[in-house]
Amino acid sequence: MNDPLDHPDPFRAGEAAATETLLRAYVRETAAPVPAAGEDLVLAFPASGVRLRVPVRYRSATGWHRFGEPRIITEPAGATEPTGAAEPAGPAEAGQPAGAALVAAAAIGEAVAGRRLPGYLGSDAVARVLDSARRTGTHLARRRAEGREAEVTPFLEAEQALLLGHPFHPAPKSRQEASDGELDAYSPELRGSFRLHWFAADPAIVVGESAGGRSPAELLRSLAAGVEPPAGAVPVPVHPWQAREVLRRPEVAALVEAGLLRPLGEAGPAWHPTSSLRTVHRPEAEVMLKLSLGMRITNSRRNNLRGELRLGVRAARLLAAGPGDWLRAEHPEFAILRDFAWISAGADGPETGLETAIRDNPFRGGPGDGQCVAGLLAERTGPGDGTPPRHRALLAAAVEHASRALGVSPAEASARWLARYLDVLAVPLITLQARYGVALEPHHQNTLVALDADGLPRAGWYRDSQGYYVAASRAGELERLLPDLADGLELVFDDDFVDERVAYYLGVNNLFGLVGAFGALGLADEGDLLRVLRAGLERLRAAEPGAKGLLDLLLDAPSLRCKGNFLTCVDGRDELVGDVHTQSVYIDLPNPLTEVQR
Repeated sequence: MNDPLDHPDPFRAGEAAATETLLRAYVRETAAPVPAAGEDLVLAFPASGVRLRVPVRYRSATGWHRFGEPRIITEPAGATEPTGAAEPAGPAEAGQPAGAALVAAAAIGEAVAGRRLPGYLGSDAVARVLDSARRTGTHLARRRAEGREAEVTPFLEAEQALLLGHPFHPAPKSRQEASDGELDAYSPELRGSFRLHWFAADPAIVVGESAGGRSPAELLRSLAAGVEPPAGAVPVPVHPWQAREVLRRPEVAALVEAGLLRPLGEAGPAWHPTSSLRTVHRPEAEVMLKLSLGMRITNSRRNNLRGELRLGVRAARLLAAGPGDWLRAEHPEFAILRDFAWISAGADGPETGLETAIRDNPFRGGPGDGQCVAGLLAERTGPGDGTPPRHRALLAAAVEHASRALGVSPAEASARWLARYLDVLAVPLITLQARYGVALEPHHQNTLVALDADGLPRAGWYRDSQGYYVAASRAGELERLLPDLADGLELVFDDDFVDERVAYYLGVNNLFGLVGAFGALGLADEGDLLRVLRAGLERLRAAEPGAKGLLDLLLDAPSLRCKGNFLTCVDGRDELVGDVHTQSVYIDLPNPLTEVQR
């Protein structure tokens, strides 16, 4: 069976990718049973009367299923089948193909009816799915037209690899508020680059802080080549899309009218958007910049909130007070990229949209640069003639290289890759939490690895200041290191809640997702890799008593809490707004580690 992702029409391939991702998220969050590869998944949507037959190309133990093209079931009146059934025995026929519009309307309509939500939320969610499908087709068309792989640094190669987007999100590439022309420059998938828009701010209205030796203004002056602010003014960078938007805000317009803030326009060298769009990178720059971007991407508008920016600086100060030295000594192969400073213009109060975080940049274009794990796992499509790509993902290329270099099978190379990944990334994160009570949100886009000469992980990094937690039982110890640890910030949480969130971000999202990618890419058996993962975590539980709560949950709990991106999207929630306990919809997911033996 040809893979729908390789269809010669890039927009057909993009629609297939969008439909598959939507169905993957839907069956996970509704607990619909998925039959074995080669059989058909049957989905019934009573709210709309639609029933679909979906070929199962690959059944995943961790949920990373691969599906073929859905078709509408037509049958005599009165025949019924349950959702998630395998091939039916009764008289039923798979009719016309069901495109992304029909599948999205049926699945989202079912969720809207079941959750008793207003209909406009469903309409909005369907529109986002379809926008994402169209954007994906554009990404594929552009890449296929390149004819060869672009010459970019390893860091940017992975940042630009997410052509299809998050494998469990129904609308991963939706960017409804930006035009096609704007996205040519702003999209990493299109290898975009752009100059920053700069404002000159009177020092009286500049706010920000830094955990380093230089103020944010000093750091930015060193980056503002070609920018000529008035004497004494502070250069403040803004994403060019955001610059147009913030001038419509009354508080910003008032600063401009008063002469305290002056738009200077776009200037300086080009920056490259990373996989998040709003964080920008230049190999020669000493820092990266995380810009505010009020565009809705996946489930949120990506405006930087001042509380998050303060959290990044506080976390940098906490690491400098002791945990950072311990981490470097115990795990020299692992590092945290700090969001160690921030700057904005406007009164020290609500956000103006001019907020920018300043992040470490150790990636200067060398072969040992880190690569975003999401980019390593991201699926590619074929060249446009219906054939598959040489490597379905950067991970597949790395495993093939490791297999040759080590003289082992691809399955054995995959097992070694996973074991090394645990050592350079998962173990440091878990031991940091065990020793200090400091926990992070290491999903695939927030984690990076560098590969050695054999193609195996040799170093790991974590990035992003939004995802910091301090376990309440350890807060007193940390406050002795940093007395103002949690002043004015939402940082300290109950231990059980911290374990639950880390079990999702590190366990379900990162480690199980990695195992699922290996399986879906045809590199190894997921059951074998789950046994490698279980053995590694059991060794760590025996060696690290402080990690017992988290590892008991990961290894022994029959189910784990899992963020439901489909339901969060249907609900219309912005995950950056509101209480951390209720920003997203969470579901219970069966734990695949309890189903394997060492």
